[in-house]
Amino acid sequence: MVEMVRVDLGEVEYLEAAEAMRGWVKERQAGAVPDRLFLLTHPPVVTYGRHTAAADLPQDGSMPVIEVDRGGHATYHGPGQLVGYLIMNIRERGPGDVVRWLESALIEALADLGIAAIRRDTPPGADSLVGVWTPEHHKLVSIGMRIREGVTSHGFAINVDSDLDVYDRFVACRLDGVTMTSLRRVAESTGRPAPTMAEVRDVVANRLGAR
Repeated sequence: MVEMVRVDLGEVEYLEAAEAMRGWVKERQAGAVPDRLFLLTHPPVVTYGRHTAAADLPQDGSMPVIEVDRGGHATYHGPGQLVGYLIMNIRERGPGDVVRWLESALIEALADLGIAAIRRDTPPGADSLVGVWTPEHHKLVSIGMRIREGVTSHGFAINVDSDLDVYDRFVACRLDGVTMTSLRRVAESTGRPAPTMAEVRDVVANRLGAR
């Protein structure tokens, strides 16, 4: 089994993390380090891929809006959200759909916390439904990845205890009308205690095989 190392970071400015990630990718491409999972949070920011329509982005100037080099469309990062950057060599791990593997692992992690979640297949010609959803089709996790020279970058964002009102200011993932939710909201709706950020970090790292 290919080794993956867990790296816990605190809050990191998005542009600082993006610059560091370029270095992490180069290190992995050179074989100088093992696969790594970086767990962190960002101050409020909306990031977007190059195919995102300008109308989908926040227009009120309330937070930075940054174009990025991953797949996907507009995504929010902010306090109360766990961001995971996966820097791994998929050639060494063998063939397979890395996004589906990630979705499945995160669904298992949420199950460990007592939260039911599903993945959804995207109908032909429809906007991407990649991510992790509640059975009611409310979105819990956004996923956007890039692969260059066999090494992945970027990753996922889990709304643990996020400010959900921010999603009223832009169109998340080009899915107009989608309901974004959080682990806290789902847990409280079922009468369960909301998981802590530390608990979410631990179950996610465990299910991704990061030590």
